Amino acid sequence: MKTGIFKTKESFLKEFKTRLKRTYLKDVKESTVRERYNILGTLVREEISSDWIDTNRVLAKKDQKKVYYFSMEFLMGRLITNNLMNMGIRDQVEEAFNELGFDLNEVEHYESDPGLGNGGLGRLAACYLDSMASMGIPGYGHCIRYRYGLFRQKINDGYQEELPDNWLSDGYVWEIRRQEEAVDVPYFGYVDYDQEKGFVYKPNEYIKAVPYDVPIVGDHNGVVNYLRLWNAEPSTRYPEGKSPFEYETELEKISGILYPDDTTYEGKQLRLKQQYFFTSAGVKSITNHHLKQHGTLTNLPDYVVFHINDTHPTMIIPELMRILLDEQNMEWDEAWEIVTKSVAYTNHTILAEALEKWPIDIMRPLLPRIYQLIEEINRRFCMDLLERYGYEKIELINHLSIVSDGVVKMANLCIVAGFSVNGVAKLHTEILKNIEMKDFYTLFPDKFINVTNGITHRRWLLHSNKELSKLIEDTIGPEFKQDPFQLEKLLPFAKDKAFQQAFLEIKHEKKRQLAERIEKEQGIQLDTTSIFDIQVKRLHEYKRQLMNALHIMSIYNQLKNDESFRKNYHPHTFIFGAKAAAAYYFAKKIIKLINTIADKVNNDEETNPYLKVVFVENYNVSYAEMIMPAADISEQISTASKEASGTGNMKFMMNGALTLGTLDGANVEIDELVDSENIFIFGMDSEEVNQFLRQGGYDSQEIYQNDPELHLVLEQLINGFFEKEDKDEFRDIFNNLVYSDHYFVLKDYHAYKVAHEQANEVYKKESEWAEKAIINIAKSGIFSSDRSIQEYAEQIWHVKPIK
Repeated sequence: MKTGIFKTKESFLKEFKTRLKRTYLKDVKESTVRERYNILGTLVREEISSDWIDTNRVLAKKDQKKVYYFSMEFLMGRLITNNLMNMGIRDQVEEAFNELGFDLNEVEHYESDPGLGNGGLGRLAACYLDSMASMGIPGYGHCIRYRYGLFRQKINDGYQEELPDNWLSDGYVWEIRRQEEAVDVPYFGYVDYDQEKGFVYKPNEYIKAVPYDVPIVGDHNGVVNYLRLWNAEPSTRYPEGKSPFEYETELEKISGILYPDDTTYEGKQLRLKQQYFFTSAGVKSITNHHLKQHGTLTNLPDYVVFHINDTHPTMIIPELMRILLDEQNMEWDEAWEIVTKSVAYTNHTILAEALEKWPIDIMRPLLPRIYQLIEEINRRFCMDLLERYGYEKIELINHLSIVSDGVVKMANLCIVAGFSVNGVAKLHTEILKNIEMKDFYTLFPDKFINVTNGITHRRWLLHSNKELSKLIEDTIGPEFKQDPFQLEKLLPFAKDKAFQQAFLEIKHEKKRQLAERIEKEQGIQLDTTSIFDIQVKRLHEYKRQLMNALHIMSIYNQLKNDESFRKNYHPHTFIFGAKAAAAYYFAKKIIKLINTIADKVNNDEETNPYLKVVFVENYNVSYAEMIMPAADISEQISTASKEASGTGNMKFMMNGALTLGTLDGANVEIDELVDSENIFIFGMDSEEVNQFLRQGGYDSQEIYQNDPELHLVLEQLINGFFEKEDKDEFRDIFNNLVYSDHYFVLKDYHAYKVAHEQANEVYKKESEWAEKAIINIAKSGIFSSDRSIQEYAEQIWHVKPIK
């Protein structure tokens, strides 16, 4: 129910004009977009505050269990539209702005994307916060308030350049600084032993963690949760032997950037500092609040769940042990029982590089008490293993141990300490249970569970594709907005010619909007009747953007040399968006290759009516909101068994794109839902890939030597085909593919090509394509993050809605 200044359009207009005049000393007609945004954001935040206070009051009265979701990243996107829509006031504000002659979209677009994430991990966490609030689940995020985020990507001569993403330069209207709840986080020093007090940690450096809370507004339900962002600031206790300038310069790096380069000792130490910083601060704030309310931590598991999103927040475990042992004076067994009943863990990857292992020689001096506790957890665990397996299984015990071979294995610590370990897609969870974590599954079978990822349909359908949402509502009613499973009511309309035509017109309009932006920003004109084939995701070898690039080169060759192919080929636009980690040389080289291909094919007048390639610059959430609705084909082509789930596949599906992909991650579940004729599946499955990895037998050199099509394309990487580049520019890519090809790009290439040929043919049959797209939309409701959160709440967290 609308209250206060948003009760009517007139009351909002009056307050908006008055507030703007008082703040900026000018008439509303003379205001800038920035000023309108700041005033609107401030008024909305003030309106949110009453619901926020009410939510806290209800929680305090009910005293119920809460979830604290710790993640190294939260890729939130702009919040202004999300807040206006979830509060039910956007239409009213838009009407008021129209009356003033202002464009609300222009004001909404002024907001910067918060630099709090990079890829699917962060976007998933953001979707989950939205769903928790919208379902009334008391759930709160914890992260770092990164001043410069990951980076702002600029493409210069085809190369990625990393620029600071100074998203806080103009402040952030949604955040509230909680100075009174600041805590000190200790580093370095040593652990002493006192006969009476036991182990006493004596740090020689403290860094103050100051929380900034960002409200997370539920959908039309009056519930407001929050995302707590921790900012690193100087403690009043300055370290001895270090100048204030050096101290403050170092601490600023902690909340400086996301994922600093960890190829050096200093970089690794900084990452570990960051991880302990926000987990220690978060655990302290949560336990302090619980103590204030209950006077004891013995009942903590009855009221609190700490959720570890991937291994980055693993320090929750030893930090909670430290508080229970050192500050609450509990005995080990009592403290350990509390920890193991309070902590749940989501695994997001099976890639060895992402299962964090921290060198002891970095952790021990930086976090001496924490390392000591991890060592003791490991000692007790290994004693249990010895009792179970005996010394003849010492290799297995070493494999399962938390500390061994000079490193601390964070995933192992999460599995040992957590009461739940979940994968994020059916296939991923089965791989964890039967291959990657098989020995742990044998040991703790009851801990492992699957919760397939989801996306918030509020942002990825209702907000980003208003035209399609209106068509759906006009056809099946509004119930799908609250219950996405209701999208299945579209199935009878999949063959309906009028509905098909309406859908295709909307798709064309979304393609036109995207093409308009690309031409404005990059000067590339696109044919909106062409197939928009899109691959947008973090740049990594296993995601195989490289296979997509090789295939484009092959299409170009065919268009140049085969007239019959050119006549039968439906024009195709390939769109990429991705950021490569700053220190990931090979991924950045792939970006250079894609841009080099684009430069060549886009400027060839003989072929560019049929083929265009675009690499969009600085891909982020706001750009994704425009890209997802415009896609015809969703490229989900990771090496089978390597992608845990994926969520881009779900966003594309919900907006009527057809998936072209491998049987990997959630693609497996999409395939089961829509049936094989409504998806383009190709390549080896996970069993075949793992068989090659176990037994060998794959020879990429043989393919290079004996496959004329691939031989030509690979030679073109190094023979001067790209006239503007040095012949050796892509030598490393050539060598990687021909002499190793770890991710089976060449092995899967021809199956990929066949899938593309099938898709190109089907697209020519407008009605058939539309039918398949509508079936995908109708079946996409199961991938709502509301369903995911419902499963977490019921099967793992055991929490109930607020009201």
